Amino acid sequence: MARKAGIIGGGVIGGGWAARFLLNGWDVAVFDPDPEAPRKVGEVIANAKRALPALSDGPMPPEGKLTFAATITEAVEGADYIQESVSERLDLKHRVFAQIQQVAPDTPIGSSTSGFKPSELQQNAANPATIFVAHPFNPVYLLPLAEIVPSAKSDPALIEGAKETLREIGMFPLHIRKEIDAHIADRFLEAVWREALWLVKDGIATTEEIDEAIRMGFGLRWGQMGLFETYRIAGGEAGMKHFMAQFGPCLTWPWTKLMDVPEFNDELVDLIAGQSDAQSGHHSIRELERIRDQNLIGFLKVLKDRNWGAGKVLLDHDARRRQAMPNPTPDHAQPIEMARLHVLPGWIDYNGHMTESRYLFASSETVDAFLRHIGADIAYVGTGYSYYTAETHIMHLGEAKLGEALTGTVQVLHADEKRLHVFVRIVKGDSVVATLEQMLLHVDMKAGKTCAAPAAILDRLLPIAEAHKALPRPEAAGRHVGQKK
Repeated sequence: MARKAGIIGGGVIGGGWAARFLLNGWDVAVFDPDPEAPRKVGEVIANAKRALPALSDGPMPPEGKLTFAATITEAVEGADYIQESVSERLDLKHRVFAQIQQVAPDTPIGSSTSGFKPSELQQNAANPATIFVAHPFNPVYLLPLAEIVPSAKSDPALIEGAKETLREIGMFPLHIRKEIDAHIADRFLEAVWREALWLVKDGIATTEEIDEAIRMGFGLRWGQMGLFETYRIAGGEAGMKHFMAQFGPCLTWPWTKLMDVPEFNDELVDLIAGQSDAQSGHHSIRELERIRDQNLIGFLKVLKDRNWGAGKVLLDHDARRRQAMPNPTPDHAQPIEMARLHVLPGWIDYNGHMTESRYLFASSETVDAFLRHIGADIAYVGTGYSYYTAETHIMHLGEAKLGEALTGTVQVLHADEKRLHVFVRIVKGDSVVATLEQMLLHVDMKAGKTCAAPAAILDRLLPIAEAHKALPRPEAAGRHVGQKK
């Protein structure tokens, strides 16, 4: 039975939480009095469906059920986890917590607040032990960080359980040991934001120039190494001590205005907003969100390939899902579903259709997931052995377009100690849009030649091959280019 998440507040952040839980198999109930909430949340979820599956190396779980509740009570009744994402008004949050705890006094309640401390949130609560900060970053469905901030009144066991829940949906819970206004990340961002406002106000740089300075330079370093690891490298072979000795004295120089705030008035707002409109106004917000998401997917997949930074979180999430998936049994009567994918903007050609290279990519993702299933995963490759593709034959039977969901299945046509012959179907809805027949050889990479796979792999592979003998042989199996149908 699917677990339930109650989401209170259906804005950008609440919608992101809803998408994160929903696409990871949770049922989600959203409460927001805004009559436009279903549309707004639906648009966020639509973006998430285009983006999040692209980060997974295996099948996504069956999507949960989404409902919009008429009351807070309806949203949180029976919930296993509750996330509050209402406006940053402490009195409003207190009223929301009071209503939640009338029906769910013992359920974990994470708050998306970017500024309030948990002790402030817990004031006058019926059960303060269940309320804590779970501060995410937009887009919640892609960025893994959630700052988890408890107080002295928090239940340590409940906090650990909440952190595990967030890990299960692919997030990275950063446990902040001491309460502090704005937590960790936003305090850092606020310092950068304050300095940026001064640079614009003083006419030194425009909003676009500041953004270029970040995204063309240090922002790329921060995205994969953070601040201190980046500066450690800057210190050369002598490391951080040398960096501190070299650049420490400049901290006393009056370079920045971090302790001073520009007057927040209409003139400053118009200046910033006008420059921002000139910089990005030719894109709608939804277009910018999609551009952002596709860029993030690219960055995150590179980090995942290298098991680095946020990529480690993605690999761990894949591993958790694989452990939770039921293992296919020898008697199943159909090809094994191994991958779920969505056609992304970079996958389509000038005709608006999915390009040939991406069908090969979809097949590769499908077969890679199958290889992991039989034990030939990245750890196995590290021992010096792997399956190599020797031959692939692709047939295009239909069309796939931007945003469409695809499923990759594997049917084992033959397997022995050295060879693996598979038939991959790329399916859209009820129709097969492409098939790929593939022959793989088990290889000793050091010797550069084929060899027998070990018993640990064959014990998982051969029963599947035996079970698949009962399946009808695909008509396209064994076809060659130009052969008549």
